[in-house]
Amino acid sequence: MIASTASIGEDHHNRPRVDPLAALRTPDDPPWDVYLTGTVFLDIIFTGLDSAPVRGTESWARGMGSSPGGVANMATALARLGLRTSLAAAFGDDHYGEYCWDALERGEGIDLAPSRTVPGWHSPVTVSMAYEGERTMVSHGHEPPPEEPAPDCPPRARAAIASLTPGRRAPWIAQAASKGARIFGDVGWDDTGAWDLAGLPDLEHCEAFLPNAEEAMRYTGTDCPRAAAHALTAHVPLAVVTLGAEGAYAVDRRTGETAEVPAIAVEALDPTGAGDVFVAGFVTGTLAGWPLADRLAFAGLTAALSVQEFGGSLSAPGWSEIGAWWRKVQSLEGQDPTALRRYGFLAGLVPEDSTRPWPLRRAVPTIGFGRSA
Repeated sequence: MIASTASIGEDHHNRPRVDPLAALRTPDDPPWDVYLTGTVFLDIIFTGLDSAPVRGTESWARGMGSSPGGVANMATALARLGLRTSLAAAFGDDHYGEYCWDALERGEGIDLAPSRTVPGWHSPVTVSMAYEGERTMVSHGHEPPPEEPAPDCPPRARAAIASLTPGRRAPWIAQAASKGARIFGDVGWDDTGAWDLAGLPDLEHCEAFLPNAEEAMRYTGTDCPRAAAHALTAHVPLAVVTLGAEGAYAVDRRTGETAEVPAIAVEALDPTGAGDVFVAGFVTGTLAGWPLADRLAFAGLTAALSVQEFGGSLSAPGWSEIGAWWRKVQSLEGQDPTALRRYGFLAGLVPEDSTRPWPLRRAVPTIGFGRSA
């Protein structure tokens, strides 16, 4: 069991919060723990569907939620884990944009100083339908007008999370790395079909690369995700491959260390954003200096907790939910002692009380309740 590296304080809303980096902070630290940029969507999520919608028919969902989505999934997950998070994004000047801005800045304490509101630009929207552990999404949006980055953007941060795009460099990634940020890269499906690591030029700036199993195997030409992880370390120091229901596997080229942690079996309500929450959990553990296996276990746990709630961003767990899970599994009879020891590092991190210190915002069926006229 590792020693406690967290402290409990209060955020700017006077809500108790856990700081997993408390033992590492110094007066010379960057102002932010993590910087990220991307597109914020308004997510509308339908759950409780018995099957995928059928053409020419009407389907009724038993549940519905609305929340900020897109890059907001990752930003919210990081903030709820106690990391000082700065986000650069464009927001529409419509009610959807106002709602997303308020939910992220006031609701989650995310720094939006690098963000901007674009007059006359409507917010991108995604409708997500969850059924049988899967999801189908329909999105709509327009590219925001280009804008030259401010001289201090990206801001100084301990780390930055970058979504790598095949065939294209993002200049801010090199800029962030030059300021000392540790870059964590993830990637989406390669629509070009090339699956060429040379087509991910910003990978050279990354400390860690976190693809899923299918992506990792295609990029490396291997037929085993674990072999793919080892192959990826020829291009990046740390490779983390998510294995779906099997958990995750990681290889650190610098130390020669490998780790594999099985997934936690849960009944998924909505898988939206689970991958983003996994990355946020892994980044948190990495910045806190935890052992590789602990980082994988924590990332998998946070992702497992997230799929039991509606939506992407607002399904992310906070430390109170993590603590409640840890206390619950210890109290259940017949638990595998080995499995419990795998999560023993939580004992020095989670709040000791059994009550939720402040209510997390969750996705709601509609937006605008409680607004004054």
